[in-house]
Amino acid sequence: MEKKTLVMGVIGADVHAVGNKILYHAFTAAGFNCVNLGVMVSQEEYINAAIESNADVIVVSSLYGHGELDCRGMREKCDEAGLKGILLYVGGNIVVGKQPFDEVEKRFKAMGFDRVFGPGTPPETTIAALYEDLGVQPPEETEE
Repeated sequence: MEKKTLVMGVIGADVHAVGNKILYHAFTAAGFNCVNLGVMVSQEEYINAAIESNADVIVVSSLYGHGELDCRGMREKCDEAGLKGILLYVGGNIVVGKQPFDEVEKRFKAMGFDRVFGPGTPPETTIAALYEDLGVQPPEETEE
């Protein structure tokens, strides 16, 4: 399979690095080229990295609860930068407090995100969505 490229990182003032590292390893093992921007990433950094790497997807993580504020306007900025139609994923603990996930998902989809993943989503769920949305097959298991 031709490797698809995704840009990933933890948005805003968030410094939660462990989940980001886990996702990086899971996405890489699943056959994706990953540009990992680490923590405390601005919308502009995601967008610039996506342009530079000719990315297919931007994966935004947030754990400190302010994802909704940090993600506002991102689709519009992507469109303005020439990334119209790029897949936008967001996941983690993306809002403050306990809120019904279906309402949170609706708000993020209204902001232009293609997929929204709640807290504790296993990497396999996101990887399956990536394969589906990008129309790619998982890499073949190599026989030893």
